[in-house]
Amino acid sequence: MGTFQIIKHPLIEHKLTLMRSTETGPKDFRELLGEIAMLMGYEITRDFPLAEVEIETPMQKMTARKIEGKKVAVVPILRAGLGMVDGLLSLIPVAKVGHIGLYRDHETHMPVVYYNKLPFDIEQRTVILCDPMLATGGSASDAVAMLKEKGVTDIRLMCLVAAPEGVAKLQADHPDVNIYTAALDERLNENAYILPGLGDAGDRLFGTK
Repeated sequence: MGTFQIIKHPLIEHKLTLMRSTETGPKDFRELLGEIAMLMGYEITRDFPLAEVEIETPMQKMTARKIEGKKVAVVPILRAGLGMVDGLLSLIPVAKVGHIGLYRDHETHMPVVYYNKLPFDIEQRTVILCDPMLATGGSASDAVAMLKEKGVTDIRLMCLVAAPEGVAKLQADHPDVNIYTAALDERLNENAYILPGLGDAGDRLFGTK
């Protein structure tokens, strides 16, 4: 059974408060999203295995520890998920990046796939799936299904704000996936937007509204 974790940290909460505010423009929104992604990345990678290696410091030889051959892929759900990639790559610069393009039909609220490009060895990697908003859970559930079809077995969903409805759907559809969020908000409104939320993350990220 996958875990559901709200990552609590004063810096994350502070930056998320700034992102929620209508006074925050695209430039600051982008920077804050990347910073929160990096901070959340510390928790998401906490269980990465370590191996002992022999190194030489300027003073002497020693046995130290480094990450043991963990292959990682960062996969943003387009387009808003793009804003989380650089923060994670600053922690894991050797990670490969895939892209899954989904948009929500405003009539049916169902996700529609328009792009799917993943690393050739994706099935060998721990995948950090990124989307700032976990609203209905439809897009995230479809993206996870696409990854599983490629043979991926270790999937970790990282979102900024989640609604209870989205968490419930993802846990029902994919109980083996770990979910990490910075906040669990109250509910969805009649248009399937998160309340209190922060609006449309893609529009605010790219200044398209």
